[in-house]
Amino acid sequence: MDTEEHLPKGKKWLCQRCGNCCRRPGPVIVSGKEIDKMANFLEMDPEKFLDLYVSVTPDGENLTLISKPDESCILLDGTNKCMVNDAKPDQCSGFPNTWFFEGWRDMCGAILINEDDFDQAVIERDKDK
Repeated sequence: MDTEEHLPKGKKWLCQRCGNCCRRPGPVIVSGKEIDKMANFLEMDPEKFLDLYVSVTPDGENLTLISKPDESCILLDGTNKCMVNDAKPDQCSGFPNTWFFEGWRDMCGAILINEDDFDQAVIERDKDK
């Protein structure tokens, strides 16, 4: 899929918070700054956050959020809500606008909207949550 087909000019994908991307196997790479931000959001010491939610990738090159036994993200609660939604890592907040994978549309509920309408659409989506 080429980028223009994925994200036509003047358009943006609006996440519908289905949680399916959070159930997809694979690493969620996190930086020290992102760890600090998530720990602060949870009102937790960064060291404790590291102990509870972070491990090293198999190649030893990066830090990643831990996956649950079903391969979903450790920070996904039972209601499709990210425990750190307002402080989530860039990798998570960028999907599917800044990155995507082959077959992502088969599992993602995002809708394509006009970029100019995006901020208002987010407000509308979140107003009752």
